[in-house]
Amino acid sequence: MQTRVIHLHPSAPPKPAEGAACNGCGVCCTAAPCPLGVLISRRTTGPCAALEWHGTLYLCGAVAAPERHLPWLPRGWAKRLALRWIAAARGCDCDLLV
Repeated sequence: MQTRVIHLHPSAPPKPAEGAACNGCGVCCTAAPCPLGVLISRRTTGPCAALEWHGTLYLCGAVAAPERHLPWLPRGWAKRLALRWIAAARGCDCDLLV
């Protein structure tokens, strides 16, 4: 088993069980960008450049501020696209052990 260290805000919520609702823990997006994050970050490893800390949880910046991360698209389209690409409301799909 490979060990890797990811850095999260100390106040971030604990990672939910796989399949449970997302709680904004940031583990998945800090470990590696999703397909949309690859486009935004221009990399396939490391934390996603769109990941944003919002006081008590992490949010996808492409959803929270699409005009900043997907400026070439109208805001509404960008937000809908981002929600679909990050599989919002599908449950946690991160299988990392923390």
